[in-house]
Amino acid sequence: MRKVVALLAVTALPVLLPPMARADVVPHPQADAQALDLAEKAIALRSVAGPDNRTADVARLFSKALVAGGFSKKDIQIVPVGKTLYMTATWRGTDPSLKPLVVLGHMDVVEAKPADWKRDPFTPVVEDGYLFGRGATDMKLDDTLAIASLIELRREGYRPKRTIILAFSGDEETDMRSGAALADKLSDAGMVLNVDGADGVLDEQTGKPEYFAWAAAEKTYADYELTVTNPGGHSSEPRADNAIAELSAALLRIQKYQFKPEENDITRAYFEGAAKLEPGRLGAAMKAFAANPADKKAIATLSADPSMVGRIGTTCVATMVNGGHALNALPQRATANINCRIFPGHSKADIQAELQKVVADPNVQVRDVSAGSVATDASPMDKGFIDAVTRAIHGVYPGLPVIPSMEAGASDNMWFRAHNVPSYEASPLFIKPSENFMHGLNERTPVAAIAPGVDFLLSIIPDLSN
Repeated sequence: MRKVVALLAVTALPVLLPPMARADVVPHPQADAQALDLAEKAIALRSVAGPDNRTADVARLFSKALVAGGFSKKDIQIVPVGKTLYMTATWRGTDPSLKPLVVLGHMDVVEAKPADWKRDPFTPVVEDGYLFGRGATDMKLDDTLAIASLIELRREGYRPKRTIILAFSGDEETDMRSGAALADKLSDAGMVLNVDGADGVLDEQTGKPEYFAWAAAEKTYADYELTVTNPGGHSSEPRADNAIAELSAALLRIQKYQFKPEENDITRAYFEGAAKLEPGRLGAAMKAFAANPADKKAIATLSADPSMVGRIGTTCVATMVNGGHALNALPQRATANINCRIFPGHSKADIQAELQKVVADPNVQVRDVSAGSVATDASPMDKGFIDAVTRAIHGVYPGLPVIPSMEAGASDNMWFRAHNVPSYEASPLFIKPSENFMHGLNERTPVAAIAPGVDFLLSIIPDLSN
């Protein structure tokens, strides 16, 4: 029954498309339907790190679809890496002298507890114009859009000059070891097109496309463990130096601390472009910050917006705490994890030292426990890529503003940038900021984003592979 509903939803896509969409775009109903069908099947496979991880099943699902779509079995590889794997599918170009184009994604998702969700996160549902389920935005639908688009290009007889390698990692949300292995294997690539996330922004009131923000840089991911130890004792004889209390005080200091706001060429271009599209205080703050990153009023406005605070500097936030060993004993040990997203230009060691100063307590030790992260410079503002992404967006939404940005999170792009491979994020999905539930509860994406997403990829992939 669910499959029937899904196909009906895809059939209705032209009605659901945002009003700015071009009416003269040639429809690709077979690719649209395949993208949704595959996404539903992939969401149903719980590809979460730990016991019963089904990332391998997702790889087999994708591989089967690619072979049915014309890829040779010998050109598809599924390679184990630690407790997970990565997958590649190679479409050989006509000119072997050209460096390959890598279309990048990941098959794993963040954990989701069914008891917390309105619907089971691993039972895909198409309802009220949305695809619900873990991975609907981050990023199984993006994966299947890429697969369906490549199959559609083969169906239409396209022959790339540059080899195209579809590459999916298996632990981007955790250790990122498979992403690093992929980048090592594909270090001779000419460019990476990462389709992770949702880079199109819909207006909150009208639902119309507002702008598209592709990314050429990202912040460095880091985890720091705060630890307080103590002799402890009987809870009936409290000590003045309680480990949990000391840790709590340190966490509050970090919560109240703001790293120095700053900008670079990419974030300045983002704020200059986005300021023209955002009305009211937020747009004014963007414009003021672009002109002067020390503007206190602009900083206060942007810092108060969760979608903006990560764009103006380094952020650090407590994500996990653990303390004590018995209900009736004083704690002998208390720990917390501080997750930081570091603005380009700063090392993890620099931020560790700054956190230690903020804590201002020699009893609280700060230790870097980051796994799977490397600091990298921004990718160049490549004219060929900028022209290709702009053409692809304008082919669906004529005249829509297209601006560069920096990702506040981390992606497998960093491993490729570490090999000096120009790497860009450009996911064709459009959603409202208020409906962006990546890593959160009740993740969902408008089904209406599928058809224009396919059209976007059918434009940009040939542009970048010729």
